[in-house]
Amino acid sequence: MTLADPRDRLIVALDVPDADAARALVRTLGDAVSFYKIGMELSMSPGFFELLDWLKQEGRKVFVDLKFFDIPETVARAVGNLAERGADFCTIHGNQSMMEAAATAKSRNLKVLAVTALTSLDRGDLDDLGFQCDIADLVLSRARRALASGCDGVVSSGLEVERLRREAPRELICVTPGIRPVENRVMADQKRVMTPAAAIQAGADYLVIGRPIRDAADPRAMALSVQAEIAAAAT
Repeated sequence: MTLADPRDRLIVALDVPDADAARALVRTLGDAVSFYKIGMELSMSPGFFELLDWLKQEGRKVFVDLKFFDIPETVARAVGNLAERGADFCTIHGNQSMMEAAATAKSRNLKVLAVTALTSLDRGDLDDLGFQCDIADLVLSRARRALASGCDGVVSSGLEVERLRREAPRELICVTPGIRPVENRVMADQKRVMTPAAAIQAGADYLVIGRPIRDAADPRAMALSVQAEIAAAAT
């Protein structure tokens, strides 16, 4: 996959309480970041869609991470509404029929990504959920099914990306969360993490980083440091 702008490979998660806080962080980061993720926390506060519209008006790309899981027709309508608003990425967390429905409703510009295994889950958590299989096998299986359904890619931990690149088609978009810069290794609820350089070298197309940038003493400087690390790893 060829990226039009290498700086788009960093996606900053706007994990903040409301749209005003999101706009403030975007302004702080300035031209250091061109791609943002808006998700569940912001969707429960006023102004979610106004924020999406504002980000697009500001020339930013937007990843709407709501992990749609519902009857196929409802999923298709939700994806269709996002396509009309100009979103660039969205996530689906369902079975084959849900993924197929999402794929039929996407536009040329809106890419649909299937969630594989959340980076907050480890082997014990998957056992509790009834997945009696290797995590990497689960991720690869969902990636293959996503592409067969017409989805554009997956959200996957960096720990599984290298195998995806070996065994799944190269056109698969890999968006990798759970990224922790070396100088910010506090994992909190993330259990399967990787540094930016390691994830890029493993084959990730995009990296999602939230708290390490949001909570840094100088968020813009941290974002620029991550951009430099991505650029170095990609050469």
